[in-house]
Amino acid sequence: MFAIEVLPTNAVELEYVIQTVANIEATVQPDDSWNQKTLVELLEQDSISLLIAYDQAKEESVSHREIVGYCLYQTTFEQAEVLRVGTDPEHQRQGIASQVLNKLHELLQLNQVESLLLEVRADNTAAIALYEQQAFNIIHRRKGYYKMPHKPAVDALIMQHTYI
Repeated sequence: MFAIEVLPTNAVELEYVIQTVANIEATVQPDDSWNQKTLVELLEQDSISLLIAYDQAKEESVSHREIVGYCLYQTTFEQAEVLRVGTDPEHQRQGIASQVLNKLHELLQLNQVESLLLEVRADNTAAIALYEQQAFNIIHRRKGYYKMPHKPAVDALIMQHTYI
């Protein structure tokens, strides 16, 4: 069972959470991960928030619960955007990302957000399937957006979920 919560405000727990998210980022986004400093700077902005997924079965203490996933998102008026979503590789394929997105949908609807955007690599079929299950639709394609040395460029898909 997993618990989805907003970013804690306790300084000790906050540092642990941000470092753990940075570690998961480095694993799941090795070519483009956001480090602890970047995450701290982003979270200093009022419009950016972080949802955390904890494994309740392995809960040791409040300050050292096992973090298994996250979603960093930005809300601007009636529009929101998923900036990052990730699940620890040891916990993938257990529905964590779906649970995190469901919680995000709840929060955004409570705040009268009209739509949620995200960007995904066109070759990330698992993520695209998840987003389609979450009622996201492709609204735009950025041709050759992701470029890596010695590899062919990959398109970026812009997907949208609407609440109204």
